[in-house]
Amino acid sequence: MNRLNVKRRKEYKKQVVELLIKRRRRVFREMFLELHPTDQVEMFHSLDNILRKQVILFLNPEEFAEIFQGLDPEDQRAAYAELGSPYVISMFNHMSADDVADFLAQLEAGETQAILASMDQEEAERVIELMAYAPKTAGAIMTKEFISLEASSLTKDVIEELRQTAPEAETIYYLYVVDAEQKLVGVISLRDLIIASPQAMIRDIMSTQVVSVSEWSSQKETADLIKKYDFLAVPVVTNEGRLVGIITVDDVIDVLEEETTEDFGEFTASRGATDLTLGAFTAAKKRAPWIIILMFFGLATAELIGRFEETLQQIVLLAAFMPLIMGTAGNTGTQSLAVAVRGLAVGAIEKNGVWKIIKREFGTGLLLGLVCMVVLMGIIGLFYQGNWLLALIVGVSLFCALSIAAVIGATVPLIINKLKFDPAIASGPFITTLNDVLGLLIYFSIATLLLGSL
Repeated sequence: MNRLNVKRRKEYKKQVVELLIKRRRRVFREMFLELHPTDQVEMFHSLDNILRKQVILFLNPEEFAEIFQGLDPEDQRAAYAELGSPYVISMFNHMSADDVADFLAQLEAGETQAILASMDQEEAERVIELMAYAPKTAGAIMTKEFISLEASSLTKDVIEELRQTAPEAETIYYLYVVDAEQKLVGVISLRDLIIASPQAMIRDIMSTQVVSVSEWSSQKETADLIKKYDFLAVPVVTNEGRLVGIITVDDVIDVLEEETTEDFGEFTASRGATDLTLGAFTAAKKRAPWIIILMFFGLATAELIGRFEETLQQIVLLAAFMPLIMGTAGNTGTQSLAVAVRGLAVGAIEKNGVWKIIKREFGTGLLLGLVCMVVLMGIIGLFYQGNWLLALIVGVSLFCALSIAAVIGATVPLIINKLKFDPAIASGPFITTLNDVLGLLIYFSIATLLLGSL
């Protein structure tokens, strides 16, 4: 979008807000409802509480449903608190069942049951079905608003039916064909439907090679499948092959964002604390366990240094290079960790093999260590009055530490993944601290060995 369009959109939104402030209901509705739903959500989010209430008064439940399902959970709860019961029930009846299920899952059981009892029976049954699935499964994120066809239908009849039913469906780009038992037997794209002869039967133009996911598949597996095939939607089936819903690409984008946020939290040892709406106390409580664990690792580092006190006394300058050894080894390990976790996430390691990634990272660590060793030995030799013993100790230590750190960074998440845990829990701080300890152990061991041989 060019600058002119952005400027015009901002001016348009400003006019809409002015109409809202002046309470010019009819003109406000005309201009506001012309906005893209995403812009409507963005505008509603930017308003203060008084103007938000005014928007709710000016829109009917069906119109506000589009905004409500686009809000984040915190804004949804705030808006919900302002709505009357009849308005809420009508709004939920016009929302997608999966969005209603997501919101009701945040409420108390009694309140949820009361809402479901007041909703249209068919809509309530869809919501109840979705809420029965375990979190993070395909069934939990699928939508029930899809179009299914019979194989014996004629193309012209299907097109006519779409004119009536398409507004209620999540997407019509893929149409799924089912038999008398509602088992998925084929799929046809909207494009193929349009270009086919009006008298053609669906069974003659549909594809029988349908890619689907089980209702109990994980949401990550589903996201990977849609990404792999570049689908706009994928059908969800039971173990018996019955079509029960579809998952669209916009749902998958939300899943990928959620998974990325979780992995980022694991990677930085701050899982559950990346939400900026959390208070300081809650954030501290969620981050404290990892910080305490890593603090004990720090105590191990202090104990290690104490055991090599005699070595330090022989060459006091050894202490000056401790942060360098620790930091460089930790950084190298974190880089390898990122490579391994990313490889696991996109399936590259499964495709190429575990040993190949370990071998590659070990080779990378050797080369990085060699380069750093040569550069550092030259610098120490020049700036520390030709103290080549110190240069040799630091250089060789750095070479060994980087080689091992790269292997550890790649291996730990692979082991954790093999144990069926999230590899991201091999977080950056954990790998960094582990490599700090090993780097110092290598550093002082080499220093003690070389000093003892003189």
